[in-house]
Amino acid sequence: MKPIKAIFAKYKALLGILLPWGPWGVLAIAALDAAALGMPLDFVVAQFVWADRSRFLLYCFMGAIGSALGSLVVYGIGYKGGEELLVKRIGRERFEKIHARFEKSEFLTLALPAILPPPTPFKLFVLAAGVAEMSVWRFLLGIFTGRMARFLILSFLTIKFGPGVVEFIMHGHMKTKLIVLAVIAAALLVWWLIRRGRAVETVEAQIEMAKK
Repeated sequence: MKPIKAIFAKYKALLGILLPWGPWGVLAIAALDAAALGMPLDFVVAQFVWADRSRFLLYCFMGAIGSALGSLVVYGIGYKGGEELLVKRIGRERFEKIHARFEKSEFLTLALPAILPPPTPFKLFVLAAGVAEMSVWRFLLGIFTGRMARFLILSFLTIKFGPGVVEFIMHGHMKTKLIVLAVIAAALLVWWLIRRGRAVETVEAQIEMAKK
């Protein structure tokens, strides 16, 4: 994985244009990062959160929205016939396993990798979502939910340890701690989805009883 300084140097001109936009710059950088370019999104979010802690939720939200919208590019490639490309990248056996996971629980199969930090091959899951013809709205919600959880964890660590935590996470022992936090976030997400599902079933049952 490239060091953050090297990534910044590569996209120095583009970042120079987008960073002054504030939250909208975060959205644009997130969209470009998700669509194709490997931009230092985590570091950008961390810098904005550190400089303006009172609006950390806004930066998390804009980053999550941008990631979801930008991922539509990769999703479209998969939807239009990306199976061959995906098989070429990861092999038929691994492709079949991922495809089976999408058939079993497409939302979680997409949302959980969205929480994890690099080098998680997240774009492969995005491409696989397109190949699996996942609903666009569920696709957007899955990425938004996962990325929002990820940026909230990142914001917590940034406020506690400073923006340099991103570099340390990528190359130090804190990466393990972040993965643990991501797993906890994923567990909370599953718990919320289960409760939400039960609530919907209860409401539907009440509606049916009212009809009788």
